[in-house]
Amino acid sequence: YLQEGTFLPETYLYIRGEGRKEFLLRMQKAMTITLNDLWNKRSSLTSVLNTPYEALILASIVERETSQGKERSKVAAVFLNRLKRGMRLQSDSTVVYGVSNRTGFLGRPLTKSDILTKNPYNSYIHHELPPGPISNPGRHSLIAAMNPSKTKDLYFVANGSGGHTFSSTLREHNKNVARWRRFK
Repeated sequence: YLQEGTFLPETYLYIRGEGRKEFLLRMQKAMTITLNDLWNKRSSLTSVLNTPYEALILASIVERETSQGKERSKVAAVFLNRLKRGMRLQSDSTVVYGVSNRTGFLGRPLTKSDILTKNPYNSYIHHELPPGPISNPGRHSLIAAMNPSKTKDLYFVANGSGGHTFSSTLREHNKNVARWRRFK
């Protein structure tokens, strides 16, 4: 019952005498209710997602890719746009999850060999969503995954201030990457 992505991270009141298992089941129930409720209200922009579980997987990637609340729906839109075009997601977070023995933390920068490592979570290799969530996404990431921004953006790169710069063309993206590398 301890499966990644099944617990809704929120503030919960602890009930005196409640066991660990009961508490975790309550967190899972909260995730199921929230996920199904949001799925029933999802945007038509998510047509590439076939199930609430796929939306959960996408939300888990959004959760790992940005801590900026205002960016979540844009990050979700980029990944959905890529899926609609049959492009690989190319999410560093999925690579980290795969090479870190599914902990999601690497403790060092990603290397080229990490990106080439074959595992089912590596979205640089596979064209579809990973087989499961890579984190326990919060409510805001779930909302973003099912109500993405309307944009043509296909790329984003860190901008050095905790956020990202988005672009709709590879040419524009490469310029943004070059700009970021100058500041690193």
